[in-house]
Amino acid sequence: MNPSESLPGKSSENLSSPAAGNTSAAGNPSAAGSTPAAGIPDTAGIPDDLRAASFERQRRLRQEPRFPGGPAIDPAGSHHERRIRSFQPRRSRVTPGQEDALLRLWPKWGLDIDGQRVLDLPELFDGLPVVLEIGFGMGEATAQMAAADPGTGILAVDVHTPGQGNLLGLADRNGLSNVRVANGDAIILLREMLKPDSLDGLRVYFPDPWPKKRHHKRRLIQPEFLDLVAQRLKPGAVIHCATDWEPYAEQMLEVLTAHPLFENTVAAGGYAPRPAFRPLTRFEGQGLDKGHVVHDLLFARS
Repeated sequence: MNPSESLPGKSSENLSSPAAGNTSAAGNPSAAGSTPAAGIPDTAGIPDDLRAASFERQRRLRQEPRFPGGPAIDPAGSHHERRIRSFQPRRSRVTPGQEDALLRLWPKWGLDIDGQRVLDLPELFDGLPVVLEIGFGMGEATAQMAAADPGTGILAVDVHTPGQGNLLGLADRNGLSNVRVANGDAIILLREMLKPDSLDGLRVYFPDPWPKKRHHKRRLIQPEFLDLVAQRLKPGAVIHCATDWEPYAEQMLEVLTAHPLFENTVAAGGYAPRPAFRPLTRFEGQGLDKGHVVHDLLFARS
């Protein structure tokens, strides 16, 4: 998933009123002629034990992987505590090409963030320095950066299945052996699966701004997140953030500037010019077309 996707919510069709003439049935599930909601089995008149078995089968079906041998639906499962997530998983339609890439390439270049092992990054990337990218959308910019810098490994994390398949396909078609795709929660990856001082950089491009005030706690760039990142970045490694949401840019600048283990690479402070190595993403282009101003922030680990 690209974390810059729109906020989760109910569509207008899901919030629409019952159709005229069906009010009694919609308001009273036991009314004559009522039917169960789509996707929910009708268990009226079924003994409790059979009803429980039916719901258990439905639960197992929801948890089965869409692509056997590919990315898991919930890789960390119940192994780690639940927390407020800074992303919204999306399971939208996968094209035949993306499905083919997931089936063929996931065992080679993909990994689930299960929190049950510590990754050996030198082995995973054949000794290359490794940059972590959190949220890559459909992967076009990631593939461009990997092609332009084959001497750097990119560990790209997202939860958007079509994007995972798309990036794997791009890497395969362009001969990019320096890309690995990780599926799941980046916080669990950082906290449980990476060694201290193991990363040569971190990229967070256009994360979800969570614009509503009550959702600000879901924003990724927070002091606690930077505390964790500082433990995993090598001294001198750079965290690079970019956003077109002005209030979020201001928050990023504030928390990065205040953190004792990060130093702004801009001598005078403030935002940095967009570096040449960061491609103009499709999302960024859409924002620029709307008159948005994009801010880059580059802070080095002291």
